Amino acid sequence: MRNVVAILLAGGVGSRLNILVRYRAKPAVPFGGMYRIIDFTLSNIANSGFQRVAVLTQYKPLSLMDHVGDGSAWDFSGRMRGVRILPPKTGEEDWDWYHGTADAVRQNLAFIAAGQFTEVLILSGDHVYCMDYGPLVDFHRTSRAHVTVGMLRVPWEETNQFGIGIIDEHSRITDWEEKPEKARSNLASMGIYVFDRDYLVRVLEETKEEDFGKHIIPRALSEGRVYGYMFDGYWRDVGTIQAYWDANMDLLKPGSGLEPERSGIKTNVNPRNLTYDRPPTKITSTAHVANAVISPSCHIAGTVENSILSPGVIVERGARVLDSIIMHDSVIGEGAIVERCIIDKEVRVGKRADVGRGAKDIVNRMYPDHVHSGLTLVGKTAIIPEGMRIGTNCIICPAVAESDFPASALPDGETIEK
Repeated sequence: MRNVVAILLAGGVGSRLNILVRYRAKPAVPFGGMYRIIDFTLSNIANSGFQRVAVLTQYKPLSLMDHVGDGSAWDFSGRMRGVRILPPKTGEEDWDWYHGTADAVRQNLAFIAAGQFTEVLILSGDHVYCMDYGPLVDFHRTSRAHVTVGMLRVPWEETNQFGIGIIDEHSRITDWEEKPEKARSNLASMGIYVFDRDYLVRVLEETKEEDFGKHIIPRALSEGRVYGYMFDGYWRDVGTIQAYWDANMDLLKPGSGLEPERSGIKTNVNPRNLTYDRPPTKITSTAHVANAVISPSCHIAGTVENSILSPGVIVERGARVLDSIIMHDSVIGEGAIVERCIIDKEVRVGKRADVGRGAKDIVNRMYPDHVHSGLTLVGKTAIIPEGMRIGTNCIICPAVAESDFPASALPDGETIEK
């Protein structure tokens, strides 16, 4: 696969993830304890035998760039292997922030045209799935396609969220519907495209169209050979708070199909080149752990059930963590209860605080489209006072201090800004 270059689109804002993307790009959001979302696509590329990958960044890229580094965590370092970080060329005339997926690739055509590549594999950095791209590229070559789209079947009620392909008995796409109100097929685009390199370069040079699904694929249907490649494994778009929580919980469900370790998903465990190792995980005699992911360096003296804990999390004696996601180095104080919460890094939940319990039918007043399914979000480095009661569908923004809270309780659906 030396003649294939992978282009990983990792610049999206991901605004529906709310405070989880306040200081980071969506692909850099932690996932499943040890990982970040982008780890799945990067590992898929490496495990498929591809040697060259370009990561296109844009929105709040620093933590993502730290995480990717030189690519050595995924074995991309070496004379014939490598990762290139390609940010938008802001500030130059006619070059601005990326305006869509196709525009992002167009702004980096020089990189694509400079190599001895025959195909371009275009991928998204914000989906959770495990896939070998080798058979996809082989199918593309055998079909002599100009474009091949990775596709999977989705529930009919979700077809209005995807690009939908209508294919014939030879897997050739005969028609395309972008987020249709009433779809004629439930074969959805995964946001994965294999292009003949010369065809892609010509199309992007001849047009100013901005998006692959909306513009480039319909054009290719009218002038070239476009095929669909079926994928039947686990795949999830984690673009909403509920979808993100659901995907994390899939790690705890036998038979869900999501098994990162078995699938060879790798991560950068030391993105900032720390000079010390984290201590091992400690689970004391007072702890109770059931159906949970416990990452290295956690200290558990309380109860953890049906939850995902990232490295360095502390659950003190008598504390209870239920149906929640707790990110790196957060502390759940003695006697505190955390239920159906997503808690970002370095949060301190005070002793005897009660977070995430209340009426699930009261949506968040400030962000009703983001937080409405009974989950409560706590932002990075926030400090929740001792004894504080916080309801469901609440948002505690990053860096909120104890003095920012009301006297004793935050009602369901409320938000605290710093």
